[in-house]
Amino acid sequence: MNILKSQNNLFVNDKKAFFLNNVMLVSCLVLTGCASILDGDSQEIKVKTTPSGAMCQFIRKGEVIGSISETPGSLLVKKTKEDIFVVCKKEGHQEVNHHLKSGTGGAAFWNIVAGGGIGWAIDSASGADNKYDDLVDISLTPKPYNVIGPKERIVPASV
Repeated sequence: MNILKSQNNLFVNDKKAFFLNNVMLVSCLVLTGCASILDGDSQEIKVKTTPSGAMCQFIRKGEVIGSISETPGSLLVKKTKEDIFVVCKKEGHQEVNHHLKSGTGGAAFWNIVAGGGIGWAIDSASGADNKYDDLVDISLTPKPYNVIGPKERIVPASV
């Protein structure tokens, strides 16, 4: 008798859990997009340079949105449909511009399939359905030098 009773309680608990899970899922789809919940509307981007110790600025639409004073480091950026340019500088090395493309995150597909586009519209408006590469790895090139004069004086080449 105890076994039957515990099986019935288990069945009732499974029904409750099923109902609650479905209520939460529908609420997520109606009230907001999946990417907003799963990924948020911002993302941490890590920057590593070789050699380390470079200063990097993040530029979007011509405006500096943040910087890393010394690599390796990371920056939290708001996700949008706009690409970001990461510009790194280090004394004695050439400046490097890295194009960081804004792509579509994986949750965008499921928003359209599961939510009929409502979740996608919400995520698209907030930028949550976008994604950048998590790691930027940049190799810095030393500035070229010219050797001139009888004493073989080394001077930086004009670039």
